[in-house]
Amino acid sequence: MPAYVISEVEVRDAAAMEAYRTLAAKTIAQYGGRYLARGAAAEVVEGGPPPKTIIIVEFPSMARLREWYASAEYAEALKLRRIALERRLMFVEGVLPV
Repeated sequence: MPAYVISEVEVRDAAAMEAYRTLAAKTIAQYGGRYLARGAAAEVVEGGPPPKTIIIVEFPSMARLREWYASAEYAEALKLRRIALERRLMFVEGVLPV
């Protein structure tokens, strides 16, 4: 069953963000992930507050997603993340096909 990483981010440092994005993208691909949404405009149609930048990544499974997040490769990107951006991060299990 697929699993998703949903990030709501606010950029702190544009140069560090670009470096983080490059490293993160490489590790995501390495662990079988793919971007579904990456920084495109988001619109709130109910509730609040206004959205920040939204990123959605799909992994083949929750196990693979967790492997990626705990990996030595992604740890390098996480060092930059602390400087580059503020974020709220969620892991969500997908739905089995009917």
